[in-house]
Amino acid sequence: MDEEVAALSRAADRDSLFMQAQLAVLASGGASATVRVRNLSPGGMLAEGKVAVAQGAAVEVDLRNVGRVAGRVIWVGEGKFGIAFDRTIDPQAVRRQVVSQSDLPPHLRRTGLETGPLYRRR
Repeated sequence: MDEEVAALSRAADRDSLFMQAQLAVLASGGASATVRVRNLSPGGMLAEGKVAVAQGAAVEVDLRNVGRVAGRVIWVGEGKFGIAFDRTIDPQAVRRQVVSQSDLPPHLRRTGLETGPLYRRR
């Protein structure tokens, strides 16, 4: 019964997503590869990619808006593997899009003269 409760709580804490990240396998001299992040939690992630990793291997994942996070591979399947992070992260920070002023269409760019939040008036 305790295993069922743990599995349910673990699943509830995960964010499903589809994004890319850089993975460095430290045992292979830090060789880097691009992987797909399938789900992400404060303590780890499920990755997918054509990279040779072994259970227990030390890795570093470069996550958007968070930076490099060290961890260990805890399981390996066909093209997928799980990573447990050495420190907790904020999964919502990874999901946030970073938008610069130059990415916005001209009519939405700020001129610097505005004092309040950017929103559309009716």
